[in-house]
Amino acid sequence: MVGRPGGCLDHGSYHCKRGNRRSARQGLSGFLRKFKRLIYSSTHTERSIRESGGSGMQRAMSLDDAKTHWEKVYTAKAPDQVSWYRPHLELSLSLIESAAGGVSASIIDVGGGESTLVDDLLARGYQNITVLDISQAAIDVAKKRLEGGAGGADRVHWITADITTVELAPAAYDVWHDRAVFHFLTSTEKRVAYVNAVRCAVKHGGHVIVGTFGLDGPTKCSGLEVMRYDAESLNREFGSRFRLIKSSKEMHHTPSGTAQQFLY
Repeated sequence: MVGRPGGCLDHGSYHCKRGNRRSARQGLSGFLRKFKRLIYSSTHTERSIRESGGSGMQRAMSLDDAKTHWEKVYTAKAPDQVSWYRPHLELSLSLIESAAGGVSASIIDVGGGESTLVDDLLARGYQNITVLDISQAAIDVAKKRLEGGAGGADRVHWITADITTVELAPAAYDVWHDRAVFHFLTSTEKRVAYVNAVRCAVKHGGHVIVGTFGLDGPTKCSGLEVMRYDAESLNREFGSRFRLIKSSKEMHHTPSGTAQQFLY
């Protein structure tokens, strides 16, 4: 679990000082020359990558490929047959309750999909819940389950999107929860995009709860390569703007009986 003292990443801007038009023109000309060189360099690099077969980052799954993959997974398998299934996420619930500070806290469950975490949060009286998943099929399952049970689907904000590309409202959440999304981000580019989304969307002083495969966990899941972490390496991914508060391990057993180590 990680505390968040920082804010959104600065994207930077180009500007000239007032009162010196010649300097401004020279500065702008220099900027444009650099910009042209950057475009050329980027184009040259992309051409080199294509000619050499692509780097690991270039071979990473595209957004469309990722969405197609997860729609197939959730369409082909029953909710209790995917490897990450648990009837209830007891450890996640405990960590969220410790971090939230009350039922009015704004909570986002990233990759929540078919998970019953949203059911349990509603049952505990939480009033401001967002569930985000790349798969519409997974979200539809959760909605239908809530509508057929105690109700509550209309009390949840549902987002179908890729967490590495979605634009979330700034400083919107007190608690960010992710069990088993971050370890699928095998490219540095995707992980940086994820961390920037956290920095922007979580309130100052909020909490980030991330569950990934531990160092003794599997190297592949659902046919995809994954990353494995210990507490220190996971914290490094988030950078100095985050403070590690607590770390714990959990041994998860898949529906088929396979043991998988998770790190929170």
